[in-house]
Amino acid sequence: MKQKKEHFHGSDLEKIEEAYGIRKEDIISFSANVNPLGISYKLRKELPNYIDAVSSYPDREYTALRKAIGVYVHTEPQNIIVGNGSTELISLVLKRKHPGKALIIGPTYSEYEHEIHLGGGHSKYFCLKESDDFILQEEALFDALTDDINLLVICNPNNPTSSQITRKTMQNILDICKEKNIFVMIDETYVEFSENSEEVTAIPLTRHYDNIIILRGISKFFAAPGLRLGYAVCGNRQLISEINSFKNPWTINSLAAIAGEIMFTDKEYIDDTIQLISTERERICKLLADCPAVKFYPPHANFILLRILKEGITSKNLFDAAIQKGLMIRDCSAFPSLDDKYIRFCFMNRKDNDALLYTLLEQL
Repeated sequence: MKQKKEHFHGSDLEKIEEAYGIRKEDIISFSANVNPLGISYKLRKELPNYIDAVSSYPDREYTALRKAIGVYVHTEPQNIIVGNGSTELISLVLKRKHPGKALIIGPTYSEYEHEIHLGGGHSKYFCLKESDDFILQEEALFDALTDDINLLVICNPNNPTSSQITRKTMQNILDICKEKNIFVMIDETYVEFSENSEEVTAIPLTRHYDNIIILRGISKFFAAPGLRLGYAVCGNRQLISEINSFKNPWTINSLAAIAGEIMFTDKEYIDDTIQLISTERERICKLLADCPAVKFYPPHANFILLRILKEGITSKNLFDAAIQKGLMIRDCSAFPSLDDKYIRFCFMNRKDNDALLYTLLEQL
């Protein structure tokens, strides 16, 4: 078996296949953070009926799609921008805002820093502390929002810590940022998995603040990363108009647009997802609470961050032990401020979760 030479992302199944000699079809990815139920029930049933849509250009304004999203997130279609995944939307926002210096709450998703640097900006991290269970301390953040900062980036719930910020705290942050002329970009990729998502999402705040944009997508909750459909919610209509003015047309293909219209109305699938993740999140936390060799941090998304307390065991050791059984976890040592004592895995179905827990605890 070849030695692992890099950190693997949840989508790196081909690299895993090459490095470990395991067929990608035989790998259960606990690293990708994708809904274990697979794609929406309605989507699986109805999308084949729309195959002829590929013969036509999509609506340039994506009117029906934005209307469906508006109903789903309780906002006006005029407040919505759609894009080719949240990655395109991050790029579009940063191209328009041109932040000279950004503050990123971390450890978190590396693409924020990457896109900021591509645009010629600079960034620094406000690191959540392990001693606080990676829960944000407001006053410390406020002190870090110095006069040279013009963009604040927040992932909520955060990846990889699975911690979250309440709407009240977010409102306090927005007030301070408004005073200091700081724009706030919030990535809510995982908010739908939260046990109280309606009380956490910052979308209602877009009615009152013009210095905020919220990013979401369908890759994780709706298990459709291959469709590359993302959307952003912003109450600043002028900003939306400016972004749309230099946005390429038709970045979402016809089938992806139709798929969005279908899946956002699949209530049974949405309810089943929330029930499954909630049940497994609670059950796994109870099991891990009895293991003295690890510490977990209270999760609010569909994944959990663990710190290895046992001497002589690293994140690489656990990654290797799991992948040899076709179970892929995330070695978190590549995240800013984390080291080789941290791993992350998402919640799958009960049988697969039990197989992973057995494998990990066997090493501990």
